[in-house]
Amino acid sequence: MKKSKAFWVFSVLALVIYAVVQGLISVGILDLYYQNILVQMCINIMLAVSLHIIIGITGQFSIGHAGFMAVGAYFSAIATMKLGLPLPVGLLIGAGVAALAGLLVGIPTLRLKGDYLAIATLGFAEIIRIIFLNVDYVGGAAGMVITNMTTWTYAFVSVVITILVIANFTNSRHGRAAISIREDEIASDAMGINTTYYKVVAFAIGSLFAGLAGGIFAHNFFIIQPTTFGFLKSFDILIYVVLGGLGSLSGAAIAAIFLTIVSSYLAEYPETRMIIYSLVLIIVMLYRPSGLMGTKEITSLFKFGKKGGSQK
Repeated sequence: MKKSKAFWVFSVLALVIYAVVQGLISVGILDLYYQNILVQMCINIMLAVSLHIIIGITGQFSIGHAGFMAVGAYFSAIATMKLGLPLPVGLLIGAGVAALAGLLVGIPTLRLKGDYLAIATLGFAEIIRIIFLNVDYVGGAAGMVITNMTTWTYAFVSVVITILVIANFTNSRHGRAAISIREDEIASDAMGINTTYYKVVAFAIGSLFAGLAGGIFAHNFFIIQPTTFGFLKSFDILIYVVLGGLGSLSGAAIAAIFLTIVSSYLAEYPETRMIIYSLVLIIVMLYRPSGLMGTKEITSLFKFGKKGGSQK
């Protein structure tokens, strides 16, 4: 009952936000600049929430998320620009291939832990980037030219689907099994939980939505290049999750929104942009070392339900 109430509250809130923003766009109050910020915000939320299920829920330290984003971006672009398929189909193809990549990487590497897993996922992301860098079919180092097809509607619907799927997974028995792995993998294994299976499932789900975010990203600009998906992009996504609070889905989303706004408004000061950006992060982490939300979910503040499985 509590979960159902939280679901309906989220659904109504999402509809209200969409209606308000769409209305502002229709009357011309939100021009293309602000629409682009909103789409970028949606992309970053999807990336943050999809990494949250890997790091925050399952406790697997991955820093190769940009690789899955790249797979989704390029394969969705191939579907739309080379094969002439509509954008929704292209997004599904990109997300599906990214999920498959997550499985192919996850099955052999998720037996690793900690730093070793981080190095393995980082290596995968670099391999993907180098492959796209040397394939002329997708433009190689010069990049791939893409028609701008992404709209606020596509981006917002993708965010809502991402949040609903990952929130429901977290609150399911599968999510509780994943959380038990995060808390104590040896104890989980001793209790009969197939730890490798659940780590691979979480990895595949996170990869799928990273690929979806990559598809939205690719069609929001007129060109994508392999250099966009370097290891620094993976660290940017990691910052969203850590800043929001490890184990908090809503915290990851709030951090993504916050840092997107900060980054957008600092674009006017390119010389000091990264200095100010870094100072903002340092100040927040000094006063909120556990992240903006800690391990809590925003629903717990309104007594709509459980804390998203993140309580210890």
